[in-house]
Amino acid sequence: MESPRARASARSSVIDSIKGCGIAKVRIPKEDLKRRMEMPQYLRLAMRQAIEAKDVDAGKSQYDLVVAGGGEAAQSPESPIVVFINSRSGGRHGPELKGRLEDLISEEQVFDLKFVKPHEFVQYGLGCLEKLAELGDSCAKETREKLRVVVAGGDGTVGWVLGCLGELHKQKREPVPPTAIIPLGTGNDLSRSFGWGGSFPFKWKSAVKRTLDKAATGPICHLDSWELSIAMPARGVLDPPHCLKPVEDCSLEGGLEMEGELPEKMSYYQGLLYNYFSVGMDAQVAYGFHHLRNEKPYLAQGPLSNKLIYSGYSCTQGWFFTPCISDPSLRGLKNILRMFVKKIDSSEWEQVSIPSSVRSIVALNLNNYASGRNPWGNLKPEYLEKRGFVEAQVDDGRLEIFGLKQGWHASFVMTELISAKHIAQAAVIRFEFRGGEWKEAYMQMDGEPWKQPMNRSYSTFIEIKRVPFQSVMINGE
Repeated sequence: MESPRARASARSSVIDSIKGCGIAKVRIPKEDLKRRMEMPQYLRLAMRQAIEAKDVDAGKSQYDLVVAGGGEAAQSPESPIVVFINSRSGGRHGPELKGRLEDLISEEQVFDLKFVKPHEFVQYGLGCLEKLAELGDSCAKETREKLRVVVAGGDGTVGWVLGCLGELHKQKREPVPPTAIIPLGTGNDLSRSFGWGGSFPFKWKSAVKRTLDKAATGPICHLDSWELSIAMPARGVLDPPHCLKPVEDCSLEGGLEMEGELPEKMSYYQGLLYNYFSVGMDAQVAYGFHHLRNEKPYLAQGPLSNKLIYSGYSCTQGWFFTPCISDPSLRGLKNILRMFVKKIDSSEWEQVSIPSSVRSIVALNLNNYASGRNPWGNLKPEYLEKRGFVEAQVDDGRLEIFGLKQGWHASFVMTELISAKHIAQAAVIRFEFRGGEWKEAYMQMDGEPWKQPMNRSYSTFIEIKRVPFQSVMINGE
């Protein structure tokens, strides 16, 4: 069923790591990087002042001093870059990496997410450049148009920045700066998917220079972005993750009749996903690991220790050895879930049967999942045609939906000895949950898990549909 190319992909994460270690020696002078990427000082200070004051006009004083005051007209750099860094990621390397980046570009062009949030940069930092451009500053105008972004962090950090940059589409403030990645997380699947490697390189000081150079010159590509909406009986989501925000209302796709009565009051949440959404046992393991790490942060000192703890924790949660032997009917998601999909070329909803053995369902956007694995696989043309599938791409407007039966099945899938349970490809997905004997279900979105309360009398709806714009990425290969 799978092509030889799928079996080869198991080696991809190793190759990524080797590439990241910088075996191919290409010397990039530090002075050359700074010359190409460093913005004029007045622009750097103007952006910082606007962000600190939360006022796009706050940086105008720098323009008045240098440009309007008769100073020499500044030139826009060849490849202006700003960096967002999650200094708490990457174990002990976070603060060191921040210092290295500040040295290579400039201190003002490196934003620690602990102090400057990406939406503040979009609203006030970019807003300041746009304001100066309106005043006739050609340097600010050209810098804004050529600007590129580097995110140093894990998948959650990258998604956070992409979501904020996506607001530029809604506000008609194009162009949207394309994004490159320095992988500092545990899985780093977004980084792998766009050729930036799967782990923080051993020889990171020289590798950072190569990353900045590729970020400045790499070709542009695109990534589908997906909006996840939750409509549930009025009761807050327990431990809502960073990626989900409460909203007053959300509109679900029409054309599908809802069975039963709706409660008088509903609660709504929305968020953006770039990698995957999952429900079931894998999310339960992720939820437990997430809280263990928060309670005992000394256990999580880097990606390797995180993976070891995660593996050990999964063995205690019933993912491998099911604790509910007395009531096997509670094991599968089929007991609480109905799933409907719309194909990319159809406006009609189709109900999709959920196999009784499936304990976890994943809707996947990337070709990388769980630290570089490809559970969907590179499928043979004959199998694709038989199932009505097409080859999976990150910008094709489709999500791949597959199931995992239990820990042993998931382990064999991740080592690509067997396939995941292929369920569907879809442009829109709607899950309907009804509690019954279940009081809660575990879910996760791009690695951020939460515990979703269930109601015996009323349904909870989760819908995933593509947003009308794509995220702009830089290919690092």
